[in-house]
Amino acid sequence: MSFTETINSAIKTAMLAKDKERLAALRDIKSKLLLEATSGGNGEVSEEAAMKICMKLHKQRMETYELYIAQNREDLAADELFQAKVIEEYLPKMLSEDEVRAEVIAAIAQSGASGPQEMGKVMGVLSGKLAGKADGKLIAALVKEELSK
Repeated sequence: MSFTETINSAIKTAMLAKDKERLAALRDIKSKLLLEATSGGNGEVSEEAAMKICMKLHKQRMETYELYIAQNREDLAADELFQAKVIEEYLPKMLSEDEVRAEVIAAIAQSGASGPQEMGKVMGVLSGKLAGKADGKLIAALVKEELSK
């Protein structure tokens, strides 16, 4: 079953259950997938593109959640957090910090980087390898930490 079919099935389930909050998040995913499908020309969205869209939506929800918390708007923050959790269900499992650190150490050894000024070399290797599996901020922080040792 493709990712789009999975989302459509989840939308039907949410409609039958009359779960309006979950339905809103799922419809947002579907609308972004449809936009991507129609902009590409062939009417299809690859699994990789669908994951990138979902990761972007999740990141937007989490940033908005943090903004609402900072402004003491717990009512709106709760909605954003719920939608982020719904979107998270459809994301691939993220690597733990220890797993990312192991990848970072391996990439540093592979690229031969010796100091913080060579961070770009290491990030180039890791960005393709860990795309969709780890947060970019975490990767950058670990690379900087390991290179400054």
